[in-house]
Amino acid sequence: MSNRLADAWHDLVVGGRCVGCRRPGRLLCHDCRAGLPDGARLSPPTPAPPGLAPVFAAGPYDGTLKELVIGLKEHQLLGLRGALSGLLALSVLEAMAATGAGPTILVPVPSRRASVRERGLDSTATITRGAAVVLRRHGLGVRHHRLLRTRPGVVDQAGLDSRQRQANLEGSITCPASGIRTLARTTPRATFIVCDDVITTGATAREAQRALESVGLGVRAITTVAATQRRSRVQMQETVM
Repeated sequence: MSNRLADAWHDLVVGGRCVGCRRPGRLLCHDCRAGLPDGARLSPPTPAPPGLAPVFAAGPYDGTLKELVIGLKEHQLLGLRGALSGLLALSVLEAMAATGAGPTILVPVPSRRASVRERGLDSTATITRGAAVVLRRHGLGVRHHRLLRTRPGVVDQAGLDSRQRQANLEGSITCPASGIRTLARTTPRATFIVCDDVITTGATAREAQRALESVGLGVRAITTVAATQRRSRVQMQETVM
């Protein structure tokens, strides 16, 4: 059965559209899946928070990548987990190649409990776990652990500028001792990579990094599916003109 016939059959039986091109059928059609990035690269925010570990992303937060992230996070389209996990795994793989291999622990940026209750899903933790599974299938010593927790009082980051995000997140993430003790027994000498779906200003990633480093856990890199591209003033003026 051709890909287009398979998509037509899926639309007839299940219903739905591709999040990338809106073609009736699968949540991610064959053409849009084939167009996804096949690697990752350094993608630091500009300006980056002081001391931020190297940041890797599979691509810019735009087009199909943006729709994938929104589809899982905001609309709980669970069929997108595999694609997002694979993209995050590309970023982790690039980070490991650039900073050195070895036993690696993927640590998802924690979500606010209110957001998880409202959405019924912790999308970042889900794709971090999936990325670890993908990499282990390729023989890499990668595991994931939800080591971080958020303190009460953190508000939604949407609509906040870089200074407001930093103030909102300062001291907001902790690393409980119970998780550290478990790791000390099971994975000594491991290194740590912080994982998120999107990096914008880097404030959240830097706070997660701080929380891990405050208890003696060295952070090798920050890895994400996508990175927001901040436009310069010249680009914004050209758009207006």
